[in-house]
Amino acid sequence: MQKEFRKLVTINHAKRIIESLDIKAGISEVNIMDASGLILAEDVFSNVDVPPFDRASMDGFAVRASDTFKAREDRPVALKLAGSILPGINPDIKIDDGEAAEIATGAVMPEGADAVVMVEYTRIGKEVLILRPVSINENVMHAGADIMAGERLLKRGTSLGPREIGLIAASGRRTVKVKRLKVGLISTGNELVRPGDELQPGQIYDINSFSIGSAVKECGGEPMYFGIIKDERKELEKALKKAAEVCDIILTSGSTSAGTGDMMYRIIGDNGALLAHGIDIKPGKPAIIGRVFGKPVFGLPGYPASSLTIFNEFIAPVIRKATGKKKEWLKVQAKLASRIRTDGRSQLLPVGLVRGLAYPVDKGSGAITTLSEADGFIEIPSDIEMIEVGEGVEVTLFGEIETPELLFVGSHCLGLDVLADVAGLNMRVINTGSSGGLSAIRSGSADIAGVHLLDESGEYNLPFLERFGIKNAVLVKGYLREQGLIIRKDSGIKGFEDILNVRFINRNSGSGTRVLVDLKLKEIAAVKGISFEDLTSSIDGYHTEAKTHSAVAAAVKLGKAEAGVGIRTVAELNGLDFIKIADEEYDFVIPQELLESREISILLKALRGKEFTEKMPHGLRTYKRTGEIIPGYGEVRK
Repeated sequence: MQKEFRKLVTINHAKRIIESLDIKAGISEVNIMDASGLILAEDVFSNVDVPPFDRASMDGFAVRASDTFKAREDRPVALKLAGSILPGINPDIKIDDGEAAEIATGAVMPEGADAVVMVEYTRIGKEVLILRPVSINENVMHAGADIMAGERLLKRGTSLGPREIGLIAASGRRTVKVKRLKVGLISTGNELVRPGDELQPGQIYDINSFSIGSAVKECGGEPMYFGIIKDERKELEKALKKAAEVCDIILTSGSTSAGTGDMMYRIIGDNGALLAHGIDIKPGKPAIIGRVFGKPVFGLPGYPASSLTIFNEFIAPVIRKATGKKKEWLKVQAKLASRIRTDGRSQLLPVGLVRGLAYPVDKGSGAITTLSEADGFIEIPSDIEMIEVGEGVEVTLFGEIETPELLFVGSHCLGLDVLADVAGLNMRVINTGSSGGLSAIRSGSADIAGVHLLDESGEYNLPFLERFGIKNAVLVKGYLREQGLIIRKDSGIKGFEDILNVRFINRNSGSGTRVLVDLKLKEIAAVKGISFEDLTSSIDGYHTEAKTHSAVAAAVKLGKAEAGVGIRTVAELNGLDFIKIADEEYDFVIPQELLESREISILLKALRGKEFTEKMPHGLRTYKRTGEIIPGYGEVRK
């Protein structure tokens, strides 16, 4: 029986519930080799003096300083050589008046010596000639000068990094007490497999164990992995009980919704307390807070972006507070680059931040790249229905932002990655599709846009500059992408017209590929003497749309369709056959004012170069028009 969500709790209510759980870290003694990234649970005092003896801080000669006071380059002082001292030994040498001992950096100072003359201020013969005087204690580090025995080196609560670990090692300690919050991680779902295993139809790789585990470490917690558990109640209960026995808190992902296959909330309620099921937030609504088998438990949504968002907003602060791992979320002001509509729910919207503009990066909560491509997020209250372009927003940053040399907005392509590498440019890519790229050029918020839009006239890209009202920009011809039928190797399909007799998967309306398909079908309809509408209505799957080339390939690969149209590169990456039907023109739109800039000049040189042509993936190729500059709408054509 399907159960609805309980009443959604607000963000603030959810945080109050979490605070009431009173989560605290334990204390463990660990080897300093394993302590990096952890938080000290004690003050650390030194057991020894550092250095533990008077030592030379330069290569040279140990002397009595008074013997050198009259030394000059033109009148050196001659001293008798009493021996040589290497590091690691306690020398049986005593320096008397008029004597010197050769000494290496770090070696124990001999009895009677109170200074070291650097080797470059000496000449060696039968005696040592001192060319310049030294003062008492010059080039000597005395015992305890760095650290004194009993001195406090680090305070409790210090985050241990390379410098701190080195300091503890110098004090002679091999172990140290640290705060440890053991966090159990359980991924649920019949469809999940471990990265590295072969994917079967309907399966996906487990992302959350690794992304959330890394986030736990970053917050000072210690992730403990309990693997992938199938959606079976007994197995889930067994895993939760095992985790509760050894962990301080438990994080699960998946099985948190209210569907027939989602049972986590039932298990928690039956074996503890279900404190909240559903938070009034997007993404991440189906989140769970509770106790199970005596330990706090948080049920994260299965979708990676939702899971990480809920973790960052609600759980990361708890782990940091418990472990003492401090982190200040840096907030910056920006202007919104595109309009946002909300659905009346509080929202944490990931954004990419470039040159003061915040670009929404929202591929859906199921996309892990939603957060990997974002620089931070903006918090949208539930009473805000729309934010317009240009409105000021506050962005909470995930970390440091790298300033790009070029900002690319538009339709991403594998060839673009090659071009950026060949050019050696740091190019930030915001994937918005061709239309989004043209809009960014029009608003002046992008340096370059990638487009591959086919007009019904059969011309690529140029007509759309006028359609979008883009002035003072040029079209730079890029490269060709082979478009064709994507089919299984055993399909028996020989040409485009065969799609009339098989199960087809189409591309989304407005895409260049969809326009190409329709142009080809109109040619067939004309030959057959029937209307375009009658022809398309007879095709099984004509109205079934896929938003990407990869989605077409996946549908064919999984047997949901026998054919679709896409680019050769995607077909081959998926082990499918390909029948070419046309070349798609992938071009660039660049503001006129940037055409002579250093970065664009470098990019265009790379585009026209031999190296780019040679490194293009199969199915993509340059041609005679590559790099040609065509004035756009409103430009003077020569």
